[in-house]
Parts: sequence; C-alpha cells; structure tokens
Amino acid sequence: MIRKAARAPLLVATLAAGCMQQSPEQAKTVAPYGAWASPLTAARVTAGALRLGEIAIDGGDVYWTEGRASEAGRYVIVRRTPDGRVSDVTPPGFNARSRVHEYGGAAMMVHRGDVYFSNFSDQRMYVQRGGGTPVPLTPEGYFYADAHMDASRSRLVAVREDHRKGDAEPPAAIVAIDVHAEGEGRVLVSGADFYSDPIVSPDGATLAWLQWDHPNMPWDGTELWTAPIRPDGTLGERTKVAGGTDESIFQPEWSPDGVLYFVSDRTGWWNLYREKNKAIEPLHPMSADFGKPQWTFSMVTYAFAGRRRIAVTYTQDGRWKLAFIETDPVRWEPVQSTLDVMESIRADERAIYFIGGSPTTAPVVARMTLAAMEPEVLRRSTGEPIDPAWISTAEPVTFSAPASARPEDDALRRGKPAGAGTSSPSSAPDSTSPALSAPREVHAFYYAPRNPDFQAPDGTTPPLLVLTHGGPTGATETVLDPEVQFWTSRGFAVLDVNYSGSTGYGRAYRDRLKGQWGVADVEDAVAGATAMVQAGKADANRLAIRGGSAGGYTTLAALTFHSTFKAGASYYGISDIEVLARDTHKFESRYLDSLIGPYPAAKDRYIERSPIHFTDRLSSALILFQGLEDKVVPPNQSQMMAEAVRKNGLPVAYLTYEGEQHGFRKAENIVRSLEAELYFYGRVFGFMPADTIEPVAIDNLR
Repeated sequence: MIRKAARAPLLVATLAAGCMQQSPEQAKTVAPYGAWASPLTAARVTAGALRLGEIAIDGGDVYWTEGRASEAGRYVIVRRTPDGRVSDVTPPGFNARSRVHEYGGAAMMVHRGDVYFSNFSDQRMYVQRGGGTPVPLTPEGYFYADAHMDASRSRLVAVREDHRKGDAEPPAAIVAIDVHAEGEGRVLVSGADFYSDPIVSPDGATLAWLQWDHPNMPWDGTELWTAPIRPDGTLGERTKVAGGTDESIFQPEWSPDGVLYFVSDRTGWWNLYREKNKAIEPLHPMSADFGKPQWTFSMVTYAFAGRRRIAVTYTQDGRWKLAFIETDPVRWEPVQSTLDVMESIRADERAIYFIGGSPTTAPVVARMTLAAMEPEVLRRSTGEPIDPAWISTAEPVTFSAPASARPEDDALRRGKPAGAGTSSPSSAPDSTSPALSAPREVHAFYYAPRNPDFQAPDGTTPPLLVLTHGGPTGATETVLDPEVQFWTSRGFAVLDVNYSGSTGYGRAYRDRLKGQWGVADVEDAVAGATAMVQAGKADANRLAIRGGSAGGYTTLAALTFHSTFKAGASYYGISDIEVLARDTHKFESRYLDSLIGPYPAAKDRYIERSPIHFTDRLSSALILFQGLEDKVVPPNQSQMMAEAVRKNGLPVAYLTYEGEQHGFRKAENIVRSLEAELYFYGRVFGFMPADTIEPVAIDNLR
C-alpha cells in the first residue's frame, strides 16, 4: 500500500528549452485560476522521465539504475566511465528490479566489472560479465535482493524469498550464492520473518545483518545481529548487537578497519552509532533523523569516504542536509551544498556520489569530489531544466490540527458504537492517545500559483490541491517535483502535507499514527486546507485532495468523513481496509496491527474507518485511477468505491490500466491520468483548462 514513493503518479519533467519567456514589463493575461496555459504539459512532464535509483561504485566507474517511463517502466543499469562515457549495461529484454518484500530495491551490485542483478520477469539472479549476455545464477521460484559480495569465498550473500509454493507468507532467508555455478543458494540464516542488509566484514570473518518479525515494520523494531563465518562458509554462534521490538535499526555498515556502524532511534531520533570494544557509542547525537522508513532495500544515508571519515545525510525540518563525521576523534563538519542529498549516497576516498536535488532542480545523479566540494551532475532525471520563472518553490508552513474535528467524533472516541452512515471513524480504545488528546503541530509545504504569463482576476483566490503522500510512513520533500509545477503553473495552489506519522520529525511524530490511521492523518489534511483558507491562500469552495496508495486512503477518508473538500483524486487508494487486512502481501500483512489494531479482534474499528461503508456521507466529486495488476491494493478496492459513489449520485470517474501495478510506470498512462485529473477538476470547479484533453466520462455530472 504504502511506500513513500507512492505519490501518484511519480512524474519527472522533461521540458523543451523554449519554455515561454516573458519580459517583466510585458502585461500578463488575466484568466481564472486553473485555466492558465502552461508549457508543462502532461506529455512534456512525462517524456524521457527517469526514476533514478541505487548507485554503485566499482573502481573508477559509477553505476546507477534508472526506471524509464518510455520503456514501460523498465529498470536499466547504466555505467559512467572515468572519461565521461555513459552507456546502458542492461540489454533489452531484461529489467533490473526485485520483488522481495514486494517493493524490492537493491536489485543490482557490481564487483570488479561483473554486474549482478535480479531480473523482474523471473526474479532470478543474473551475472553479466564484461558487457556480455546476462547468465542466470539461480533457478526460478525464488526472489533475490540486497546482494553483497563475499569476495574471499567467490559468493554473493543475499536476501531470498521462497515462492515455489505460492505461499502468502513466503519463507525468507539469507543465502550464499556461488558466482560461478547456478544454484538456489546455501542458507546461512533463517527463522525470522524478514531480513535485510547482509554485509561481510572487510576481513571476511564476520557477517552482520538486520532481521525483524511480524507485526513489526522495520521502522518499528528491528534487530542487528552478527556471526563469525566458519572455514566451511557456514555461520558460528550468533550475537545480537542492538535493537528489539521498540528500537529501529537502519543501515548497518562496516568501516574500512572493521568497526560496525549503524543507525538507531533509541533516543527518539535515528542517529548514528558504532560498536567499539563491545560497547555501543553514539557519534554525534542530535535532534535529526539519519534514517528512513525501509520500504526498499536500497536505502542508505551514510558512506565511508576513507578509513576515518563518513559522509552522512540527515533531515531536519523536512529538508535533507550533508555533513562529514571524522571518527577518531569524533568531529562534526556540516557541508553547504546547492543540492540536497535525497538517496543512495556512496563514497570513496576521492568523491561522494548521490541522488540529489533542490527546490529548483529535479533529481540528478551527482558527484562531489572531496577536493572541490561542488556537486557535478552526472545524469539528470529531466531533459532541459525548467526556467525559474515558472517554478513555485516550497514555503514551509506549520499549523495546528485540533484534537477533534467535530463534536460527534469525541463521542465516538469515548466508546460510542459506530453505525454505518451515522458516524466518522473511531479511534483506538484509549481516548487519551497523544494523537488525539490535544491539538498538535503539523508540518507541510505550500506552493503558490506561479505563471509569468497569467494572473487571476482581482479579488479571487486559487483552488487548493492538498497532497497526501504514501506510506503512510513516508515524507514529502522540498526538491523540485515537476508534478507540483504542473498544477501551480496552471493556477492551482498546492499544500504537500507531512501529516502525523510522517518520517523526518523524530519517532514521536512518527508514532502519532499508531492506532490512529484514518483519523489523525485525515484531520491533519483537513486542518491544513482550513489553515490555508484562513490565511487567504486558498478558495474555500474549491478545495481538492489527492493521493496514492495510503495517501489514496487518506483522500477517500477525508472525502467521506469530512465535508471540507469539494473534489478528490484517488490513485490505487484503499476504500475497504478490512479487505486489505485479509488480502495483501507478506511485508504489510501485519502493518495494520499498529495503524488500526489486530485483525479480526479490532474488526469494528476496520469497518468504522473504511470509506466504503459510509458512502452516503459523501458530498464530493471523485476520480479514481487503478492498475489492474496491482497486488498491493487489489483493483476491487477502487471498483467498489466507484460503484458506491455512482449509486450515491455524485460526480465520479474511474480509469483503469492494463499491465500497471502499484504505481504507474508507462508513459502513456501517466500522461492520461494527469490530463484526466485536470479535466475532472475543470468540470467540477467550473473552469476550462487551456490544454487540449481527451474528455473523461464523468457519471452524475450536472
């Protein structure tokens, strides 16, 4: 359901160099908000779009993955040589993407010119030597991810899921894979529900890894273990280094001299620690997060740039920053950079590599030499950059969400039973939950309408589009998102909300959503829209909300249980969370235990918070988008909601796509979705978009 990247759809812009230019003295055209003409067409923001992924360094070469909307979302491994040549490594017919934990990540690794990757169609591990044809190393029936080299034994150590029997809960293990002969892998560690980060120490003597069990998610509680590697390649006695059911460990890493480092949230913030002389010591305690919710395997936030120097990334106030830590003695060196470090930081003694961006720069693969400390762009996710005249930059805003949005909610939270169509969703039994017992501070980013060619009639305020990110343990950032600019350049205001449960503000902020999903997040979105109206930044009669996956659920719940929004767009959103509890994949099969309550013991709460049971309360227009091969949120979720809204007599549109899974990857579907959503808002809010758009069938539109 639910990962951060589930904002829907993920778009990256490619703009022609000839974006409309205008001198300051040229008069602007007066037109209603929403009807402004913009060069950021849906086709342009999709053409050539790249999802930049994990980075690997191999000698002087740097590798990364890129998902290409123009190739139906295929992931390709790309190499850049020291002389600047960039070329594809993955040949046509192969797709370097893992499905372990369903969301995958860490699908490739490189060692001395040999490229190893998981192929999406069969999930076998392949090796590609010297740019030749990929050769399988593993049989079908198993999924592989997060491979690391055990060079002294000529093997990979990786996470494996056994899907041979089609189990809903495929057994997981850490296995060793011979790099010279095909085989399913030798099991080194098994018994836990989940594993990640199996890493071999520099001397080849010790294996470290993370593991956790249901009902924990990795940001709730994980354990860091080590074990010596015996001469025959098996493991000796295992030792738990850190972690538990209420401590989240993130990214264990061996230093070049064999010291084990890791990130832990034991103080309420994900900070960096190390095990030294059998003791755990913090490096630089601070109220900042050095970790992320581990939805995929490829998440890293620090890397060794030499034996005693670490390049670290951390987030404060919703923005990622860069620093160095000298380890002996410990010394903190903040770095001023024109790019925020977003993902996949890697380093050697010469440079650091990362995926970064800024409020005016869409994501790029960048290199920063330790000598110059100026980022150099190696690969852009876009074609031509957007002219700054068209860019609306993020304005951080903080507002207060009330303990209860309406008086009747309080009665429910004191234990009054809910009846279909007569109540809004109830909370967990404990009415003193910190998420609801007092007003709470909520963080968001506001984007004002911006277009150098147009202005709105005097005395009018813009329609507001409230964005609800996925996860729900995700976070929105200030890096340029051309999808946001698509809306602001047409005259929409956008509020991107880091509602209760979001990461980047410490564990207490993250834990606000425990037991309160469908309550606290919804109230935060409603409060954000209300705050923007009160500040004169939005039109109270033209408020819309949109989101994908978990954000789609928040969207549907806000439209059902509150009357603030006049329209909404749900991308593969959840309408019946009881169905989700019974029909989802292993990684998330117990996630709702913490967000709502154990099922079926808390069945009443699942019903009370499912929009599908309260459709008679809906008073808003709704458009839904759904991939027909989605295994995370089954298509029947959107289908049921569309039928219910249609029967309720409200304007509704429902668009489905063959071949799409959880998150749209095909360029033509991304284009169609964005245009259809704009068309829908135009019909509902009473403006005519400047774009030429194929009409959308809208039922019950008067």
